[in-house]
Amino acid sequence: MTNTHALRALLAPIAIALSATAFAADYTAPAQLTPPESAMQKKTRDAAHRAAQDAERAARKAADAARDAAQKGKVGAGKVSHAVAEGIRRAAQKAAQAATRLEEKTAAASSKALDETKDAARAAQEEGSKAAAATREALARAEESVARSAQASKEEAEKAAHATREALDKAEEATRAAAKAAADASARTLEAMKRAARPAGADKT
Repeated sequence: MTNTHALRALLAPIAIALSATAFAADYTAPAQLTPPESAMQKKTRDAAHRAAQDAERAARKAADAARDAAQKGKVGAGKVSHAVAEGIRRAAQKAAQAATRLEEKTAAASSKALDETKDAARAAQEEGSKAAAATREALARAEESVARSAQASKEEAEKAAHATREALDKAEEATRAAAKAAADASARTLEAMKRAARPAGADKT
């Protein structure tokens, strides 16, 4: 009986030591290792990156279209004719359509943005909305200019054409700002993806 008690007393600390060792082997301190990215996380990041790139491309196209329309308005300065006004209107319409796509793409990118890039995505969305509003205003002015060139006096037609040029300049400025914001959001999204792809502890020295 004494031997049995002695054996149990000897085995007890050994069992405790083994349990502690097993626990230590299974336990990983949260600050030491980063779990590998899950398939769902990767899918979310890929979707955010694609949306940001789409918004950036749409922004470049909108900026190009707005610049072309503004240049056409400047070339037509002093030329009051229905044909000139109609050419400017078509350019303004193209710019408005491109800006509408930009507005849609920046909204989509904002809805899919990563947590660390939401601020940049929202900023791009706001600039995209401003650009769309500015180009719609320019289109309205261009349409008015077309009507005035055909029906109003030369003085009124010139005023309408001048108002159109001013609106096109504002639209160009707004789309340039939107393009810059979209490019920034896209760059930040790409950087966030690169950080996520780095091995745990790669940034530590």
